[in-house]
Parts: sequence; C-alpha cells; structure tokens
Amino acid sequence: MAWALRRNVLNLVYKKVRNAVYGWTIKDWCAAYHDKSQSPGVLLPSLLQQLRQRQDNAWISLATDAQLASQLDALARRWQDADGDPAVLPLYGVPFALKDNIDAAGWATTAGCPDYLYKASVSAPGIEKLQRAGAILIGKTNLDQFATGLVGTRSPFGIVANAFNPEYIAGGSSSGSAVVVSRGEVPFAIGTDTAGSGRVPAGFNNLVGLKPTRGWISSRGVVPACRTLDCLSVFALDVDDAALVAEQMAGFDSDDPYSRESTTTISGFPAPLRLGIPSGPEWFGDELAQQRYIETCADWQALGAELVELDFSLLHQAAALLYEGPWLAERYVAVGDFVARQGKSLDPVVSGIISKGRDFAASDYFRAEYRRAELKRDSDRIWQQVDALLVPTAPIHYRISDIQAEPVLLNSRLGTYTNFVNLLDWCALSLPAGMRTDGLPFGVTLIAPAWSDRALQSLARRWQRHAPWNRGATGKSLPAPQPCSHQCAPDYVRVAVVGAHLSGMPLNYQLVERRALFVERATTSSEYRLFALPDAVPPKPGLICVGDGAEIEVELWDIPITLFGSFVALIPAPLGIGTLRLADGRSVKGFICEDRVRQGARDITAFGGWRAYIASTLPKHNSATTTTAG
Repeated sequence: MAWALRRNVLNLVYKKVRNAVYGWTIKDWCAAYHDKSQSPGVLLPSLLQQLRQRQDNAWISLATDAQLASQLDALARRWQDADGDPAVLPLYGVPFALKDNIDAAGWATTAGCPDYLYKASVSAPGIEKLQRAGAILIGKTNLDQFATGLVGTRSPFGIVANAFNPEYIAGGSSSGSAVVVSRGEVPFAIGTDTAGSGRVPAGFNNLVGLKPTRGWISSRGVVPACRTLDCLSVFALDVDDAALVAEQMAGFDSDDPYSRESTTTISGFPAPLRLGIPSGPEWFGDELAQQRYIETCADWQALGAELVELDFSLLHQAAALLYEGPWLAERYVAVGDFVARQGKSLDPVVSGIISKGRDFAASDYFRAEYRRAELKRDSDRIWQQVDALLVPTAPIHYRISDIQAEPVLLNSRLGTYTNFVNLLDWCALSLPAGMRTDGLPFGVTLIAPAWSDRALQSLARRWQRHAPWNRGATGKSLPAPQPCSHQCAPDYVRVAVVGAHLSGMPLNYQLVERRALFVERATTSSEYRLFALPDAVPPKPGLICVGDGAEIEVELWDIPITLFGSFVALIPAPLGIGTLRLADGRSVKGFICEDRVRQGARDITAFGGWRAYIASTLPKHNSATTTTAG
C-alpha cells in the first residue's frame, strides 16, 4: 500500500516535469536554470525517468543512473571552472539525443544492428564538444540499419512511426533522432546525413534539419555509410538552436582525414535574393505536397525573393551515382565483412543493398568519380544564376504499409531532392513549411554552395519570422528567432549603407558587382541625423553624428576585403567611410558625411531613413510600387 502511494506521487512528479519541459528549446532550458530552485540534478533525472516509462521504438538506449550521474558530476566541475559564466557553457544542462551510429564514450554503439554492438571508448569529436559546452546525453536513438535508408522502417529495434500520424513513416535514416525532438522529449538531437538522412526526417516531423558543409564538423567516431560523404547533422525545434549546436560541434579535426577548414565563409546573400526552383518538379502523385510547395514559393516571393526555374537533370544524374553506382562499394568497405557473415539481426533490405557493393571493380569507381567531377563542375554553374535552391525536402510522404510493400523503389523517390547534395559538396537546411490538409507537416530545403552554412541560417531566420511554425508535434508555438548575430568573416569588411547603396537603390549595383553579401537591416544609435544632400546625382543622403538625433535605418553588407578599396574609391566628397554605432551597441564601418554640408542640406531625420524619404517625394500612385521594389 505504501509503495503504491509512493508510486502515485512519483508519477505525479514525473508528469509535472514532462508537462513543464517537453517542447522546451535550448533557450528555455538555459532560462530555467536561472531559477535557483531548478538544476540539472533536479530536472534531468525526472525527465529520464519519464522517458523510461514511455520508451518506444524511437529510442535504442537511455542513460543509466550511473551514466547520468557521471555527466552531472563532470558538468558541476565545468561550471565551477567557468566561475558560473553561462557564456562558457552555452548548453549547460541541456539534454540531447544521439543517433546510434555515433560514438559516445562508455555507451554502446549498434548502428541499428544488435549483433554489431560494441562499447565506445572515446566520443566522436563533435559529441565531446557538445558535452564540454554543457550538454547532457540522455539517450541514443533508432535508425535505418547502418544508416541505409530514408524511411525509418529498416531496424530490428522496430519501426519508428511519424510523430504526427503513426500510420506514416518518420523518414530516415535518422528517424529516432527526429521523432524524439518532434515529440518535445529533447530540444535537439544529432543525426547523420549521407543522402538526406538529416533532412527527410526533419521535413516529415516539422523540424529544422541542418546538413552542414562536409568536413566542417568532424565525422570521426561515426560508423561510416559512405565515409567520403558522411556528415553529422542537427535536428532542432527552431533555427537558432540548430545553428548554436552546429557551431559548438564545428572545427577542424587533424585526426579526421576528411575534416577541412573553410577558405571563405559566406555570411549572407546579396539582395535581391534569387532562389532556384525545379522546373516541372516530380511529386509521384502527392497533390497535397505539391499544393504546399506552390504556396510556400508564393510566400518566398512575398519575402522579396525572385524564383528562377532551373533544369535539375544534372542534379538527378549526380544523385543516381549514389545508389546506382560504385558508392555502394564504399558502404561495403565500411561493414561488408560483417554483412557477409549474415548475422541474425541484419535487415534483409539493408543486407541486399550493401552486398551489391562487392560487385563493383576499381575501374567502375574511377569512371563514376570522373563523371561526378564533370557533373560537379557543370552543376556549380547554377550559382551564376541563383544564390540558393529552394526545393521540397521530399516530394511525397508514404504510409509505413506502402514502404513495406515496395521498400526500395519508394525509398529512392524520397531522395529526389536530397541525394545529390553531398556528392556535389553543397550544404543544406531543411525547414518546416506549413501543414498539409491531411494533418502531416511539409518541409522545404534551402541548398547552397559549400561554406554558405551561416548564410542559409540567416535566410532561414527570415523564413521563420515570416512563416512561424509550432514546436515539432507538441502544438506549442515558438518565439521569433533572434536577429542575425554571426560575426563577419575574416576576409570581409562589414559596412553599413544608408542611402543610394540600399537594396533596390541606384548605386546598389556597386555592392552586387563586388559580390557583397547582404547581412541584415539595422538602425543606428540615436546620435545621428540624416540630411538630403543638394545637387547630388543620383540623390544621396549624408549621415552626421550630432549627439542628439534619432535611429536611422541602414543595411549591413559584407564586402570582400580584396574589393573594399575599389568600393571606397567610388565614394565622392563630402561622403566617406568611418565607424558607425548601431542601436544594439555594435560598431561597424559605414557611410559618414562632413559636418559642413548641414547648412545647405535638408534635415530628413524625421523620416527614419532614406527609403522612406524617397518614397515621400514620389507621386502617391507610385509610392507603394517603389517601396516594394526596394
């Protein structure tokens, strides 16, 4: 009787914790710890117990009491060493999940195959970095065996069902990682991505799925699928969390031969934004997905993007190399010897796919690699026409029963817009794009050249502010993402423009032709006044620091440092480049004006910016058009 009473009390406590923390973002977890009555030692054991009570096929293993205690002890030491500074531990006490083909020290790794199980002695570098930043590993998640599949049904640990409707697939291979985030059990999870495994499950479960540039995050400590293509990926509820986690994991790893350092990091795209979309996209009969994509494209146009239809035939040819060519041999190199022994827990579909890899000769690989290089060169010409691609994350969403009846063909269709990305060395970010009329989520993916990761994140924040989504499948809303806060790359100069160089204005081409990158709109501090310069052609303003003024609208652009001098040389007197203070406290280079012009110029500070002033000078029937074009 006493035990029954105690059990009921415990259940009430766990239910309270679940209701409190399920669906929390990283920011929510960090904010909770500001309350001294809350601590990782209180919240995390309760969360773990709740997960143990409802453990299902999404999880392969959960932390033992000893594993959790060990992590909490290490966290306490780190907190003490950091003198309690949250900036040193940005993930302090934040729980996360890990796809079970990635090593964590002291944990078993199965890659979705019980017979393959081994205990990892060291963690993958990215996971070690997360724990150094304060994150706590709560459990390891289910996957398509050996990361072979985009469906989430190929595992002896059981099928992982979609978080919205259990009749539908969760997507794979990182199925468990996506579902536990969508259900709100952890704020983020780590997956892998070779052909779309970090994107398709995100699209099917209303999540952000970040597929980084290959080599930005070390892939050491991962059971390989295709070692030359594998990436660690991030599932999160919103863009800010995904970006934060990726930044914590990133960095060159001298022990990983496929790790690399960026030569140029693109922080933003020039305006006006040009997005490439497939001409005549294939939907395989899924009219609901088609309708959501059409509506999503219209929303991007409302954001000011120009949509450019492109022929995707070269991209599809590259994708075909991955599952129809000798890259299957790379999967065989990774686990082929084990598969050849035909263990009892091998999934028959996975075994059949990997076994085909032994049929390729070395000459087959070189022929395919030469073709891949040709396709890479030709496909990269796309970036002369557009800044990024906007594609459906997946063209169709299947029921589990459909996949079981036709496991290979339907799986291949899911990768229509994902399979080519890693082969062509591009980066990608999958984003929620509303709900279909059948109650399932729909996702789109932004794709850009290597090292455009931060530019995609900046663009994704704009999308989240424009078309907000709920937290996975929890039904809870999300706060708006924070303004872009990334640093200017070392080989760029950040410049605030205030007048004729604004997007859509007459001199903006001087930035665009130097491949300057639009970062964000901002305002100056309130110590500036804006003046319309007399007789300037084209019309220009002068921004003067007077101490008593108002916040003035500006745009921030990053200019390649090698081209900055040629840009400055075009600036006529009385204008020049100096240091501006922004309303949020930042200081950047920007346009300033000599004080002497004030006597002959019109003070237009009250308009709040040059764009509003120009609009006021135009006939009323043109004002709206001009403003929209800017």
